[in-house]
Amino acid sequence: MSNLIKSTLLSFCFLCAAASAAADFREASYNGVARVVAVGDVHGDYAQFIDVLRLAGVIDRNGNWAGGKTHLVQTGDVPDRGPDSRKALDLLRKLEKQSVSAGGAVHALIANHEAMNVYGDLRYVVPGEYAAFRDSNSEHVRELYYTQFVDTLKKSPPPEGLPKFDARYKKQWEAERPLGFFEHRMAFAPEGVYGKWIRGHNAVVKIDDSIFLHGGIGPKYADKSLREINEAVARELEDFSKLQGGVAMDENGPLWYRGLAQEDENSLEAHVQKVLDRHGIKRIVIGHTPTRGAVTPRFNGRVLMIDVGLSHYYGARLACLIIENGKPYAMHRGTKLELPSDTGMDYIRYLKQAAILDPSPSPLQRSVVEAEAALARKR
Repeated sequence: MSNLIKSTLLSFCFLCAAASAAADFREASYNGVARVVAVGDVHGDYAQFIDVLRLAGVIDRNGNWAGGKTHLVQTGDVPDRGPDSRKALDLLRKLEKQSVSAGGAVHALIANHEAMNVYGDLRYVVPGEYAAFRDSNSEHVRELYYTQFVDTLKKSPPPEGLPKFDARYKKQWEAERPLGFFEHRMAFAPEGVYGKWIRGHNAVVKIDDSIFLHGGIGPKYADKSLREINEAVARELEDFSKLQGGVAMDENGPLWYRGLAQEDENSLEAHVQKVLDRHGIKRIVIGHTPTRGAVTPRFNGRVLMIDVGLSHYYGARLACLIIENGKPYAMHRGTKLELPSDTGMDYIRYLKQAAILDPSPSPLQRSVVEAEAALARKR
């Protein structure tokens, strides 16, 4: 996408943001929850999302809430990379209402891809996501925007001069803005139906002795309260002038940080314990960084990675986290497996159990080999 297109798009979104009201915060801490189901990155794969929710028992065959008092946590990255983001978001919006009536809850957290769609970074939006917003009026809408675009350029020509507004130029302009593009942008603008809904949520939530977020809490944010993090993200998605140097776009921030998933455990041991002590919890649950297909513990179970590659883009793997009465399990292709608390024999046994449930060959076989080699080195 050209810089000119980015500038125009961000300007469009900024105008929408200017008149918006501050987000209403939901409660960021919950206690006494007997059952939690946590699902990682969806990335536009509605069918896979439906399947894992059914396997976890939170929806019925008709896609309606069946989880009773369960709390469903979706750790973000619903949009981008897959064509059915709109359907997945609509499902969450529906389940949110239905769960409350049943005494449960749905926590749809803000992740980097939710934020990107709001502030206009469209690098990972695929054609099907725009097409989902196309209607009988889309051609007319795009023509109006093209006319406005040309008029704006003529009034304020770029330093390199005006382009030649011929048929070839228009065809390229339209290719970069497929039918449904402008409806998509209006829907994800801060006061649009999805943009406003996203902004009304938290980036991090605490449920009993666990906190859930997308990327993770790195050293830079170790002293921040959950409220401070949530309020900062909300302010920036309300006022785009606060994005630069803020939390939502920070690669070390809670929406983007990968250290808990990728860095050496020994080097971050003290940091992880500091975060646990700071928030009075036993574990941090994160998405964002795909595993080889299974819910994966790190730091002796104090960090749980739940981006299992649910979408077809990442391998179509069906697994999620379940916490029942404080005890964590993996729901792996419909079978509940107890999660190990260390990287020893119990961890290897868990990986082997999960691998057997996968279509052959399972990508988890590589993890088994690595875990066995690591254990042998310790002996």
